[in-house]
Amino acid sequence: MPTPPTSAEPPAVTYTSPSAVRRAHLPVLHLRVLVVDDNRDAADSLAGLLRLCGAEVCVCYDGRAAVAEFDEFRPDAGLFDVNMPRMDGCELAERLRERGGDRPLFLVAITAIDGPEEAMREARAGFDLHLTKPADPVRVVEALAAFS
Repeated sequence: MPTPPTSAEPPAVTYTSPSAVRRAHLPVLHLRVLVVDDNRDAADSLAGLLRLCGAEVCVCYDGRAAVAEFDEFRPDAGLFDVNMPRMDGCELAERLRERGGDRPLFLVAITAIDGPEEAMREARAGFDLHLTKPADPVRVVEALAAFS
């Protein structure tokens, strides 16, 4: 008979199935979500969570790539870092709002910058919601579920 591990340390890698997400009472997302962040780890982690909740996700690591993917992917929602080089999240939001036409597009700014001036700038750019980094993953999923 194998002996149980003596360490109380959790395993280095754990895997969560979509059924585990449902057991955790996270909503199931039936959305196409565009995630844009120049921090690859942050973008990939958020995308992984959204996929576990059922979303179809396209990840881009800069605003220019997101603009290029927008027409083909046709997202329902976007989660954008605001402070990115070359094209920041506000410029990206403005461009995608112009290209989106009449269909609804829910845009969330996820940024380390906080304060009333930043909130006004994001609202003018067309963001529907501002979340401060590190954004609570449950809050992100719940906001997307409320939109859908």
